[in-house]
Amino acid sequence: MAHSFPSDFLWGTATASYQIEGAAHEDGRGVSIWDTFSRTPGKVKNGDTGDVACDHYHRFPEDIALMKGLGVKAYRFSIAWPRLFPQGDSVREERGFDFYNRLIDALVAAGIEPMVTLYHWDLPQALEDRGGWANRQTAYAFADYAAACANAFGDRVSTWITLNEPWCVSWLSYSMGIHAPGKKDYRAAVAAAHHTSLAHGLATRSLKAVNPAFKVGLTVNMTNYINESPGDPVVDEVIDLLDGNYNRWWVGGVQNGEYPATLLAAYGDLVDGVILPGDMDLVRCENEFLGVNYYRDEFVASARPEDLPLRDRAYMPFDQRANLSLPERFTGKLTDIGWPVTPHGIKDLVLRIHREWPGVKAMYITENGCAYGDEPDANGVVNDQRRVDYLRAHLSEVSKAIKQGAPVRGYFAWSLLDNYEWAEGYSQRFGIIHVEYATQRRTIKASGYEYRKIIAHNAVN
Repeated sequence: MAHSFPSDFLWGTATASYQIEGAAHEDGRGVSIWDTFSRTPGKVKNGDTGDVACDHYHRFPEDIALMKGLGVKAYRFSIAWPRLFPQGDSVREERGFDFYNRLIDALVAAGIEPMVTLYHWDLPQALEDRGGWANRQTAYAFADYAAACANAFGDRVSTWITLNEPWCVSWLSYSMGIHAPGKKDYRAAVAAAHHTSLAHGLATRSLKAVNPAFKVGLTVNMTNYINESPGDPVVDEVIDLLDGNYNRWWVGGVQNGEYPATLLAAYGDLVDGVILPGDMDLVRCENEFLGVNYYRDEFVASARPEDLPLRDRAYMPFDQRANLSLPERFTGKLTDIGWPVTPHGIKDLVLRIHREWPGVKAMYITENGCAYGDEPDANGVVNDQRRVDYLRAHLSEVSKAIKQGAPVRGYFAWSLLDNYEWAEGYSQRFGIIHVEYATQRRTIKASGYEYRKIIAHNAVN
């Protein structure tokens, strides 16, 4: 049975600047928080850094040619803030602007639509030194940076994503210490969660002030929390907190101008002096789309009732209050990074968004992919059949969701290239194109050829 897509469905691939560009010390680029974090002993597997990564900074013509050969219609890439403004202030680095102008011009010449993400985690270190996303002023600096990008590139870029995965920016970075800047400060994470929302609202207005016709959206990572102990009210309570913290905070803020009430009650005085009068009017804004990053569902086996409700300001993430575990049915069926494969979840999620936030006019699946470490065989062929199966299964579910009314307008495979996978370094491979890091040789995997076929037929057959 063929699972088809609308005739104007946008097929793309996605990357992020620090994960692929390299050239970390070239052409005046400033230091980012990931440069600092990756050099901190014990923070990144094998001590890997993004200094070279996929050397996309020098090899982007080859990568664009590969995309064109796959039939890709759009390329979602991020701009490195420190390349344009090395200190995160108003002092420009023109060589950085020149690089992105060359990249965008090459994409347009190849007939590939550039979709720009303004922030994919590489904050200028100078801004972090002043508090980073826990500092309200970073949201205003971001709005100024967005305006500069709009003025520089807006004659060729019409679709803009403000921030990528603000939950990761807030919680993995400021509470759990897993991502740069590696802090473990619950209060700072709550502040960052609000300031990223504020930054999106301010940046949306900055972009629209340059060109009201721009299509602007926010990309959020979302999941479905599956209750493995139905009927347990304590599990219900912790799932509500998890869902509010992970799924509802940003979408509800942007769409309705409000955060989950149960979450605000749990945070208590942590939001005092953070959410100021008038802020939610700034957070709420009209966007043309929502970007959705989906990888897998989460499973809640039980909860720790002694930790609920959040009493005495016990500063710990809600996922430490839940016993997250994988059901036995996933034994031996995880991706290399340890995630279950739950393709039905992508359909459930976009239908939920459509149902609960009817103001979302359109959605793009801005990331979806899996980590499998298949290498070229003796003939140079990368037969990553598990990724082929993952891609087909998830796209089949997206097709079903569209037929049930979900306004999904496009899909961006994560990732175009094997690349620097944040705290996992180079140990995980998500690409549909294999990269041999020592030589920078690119090899299209079986999944890349499968994606080309899907794009050509506008269907999963």
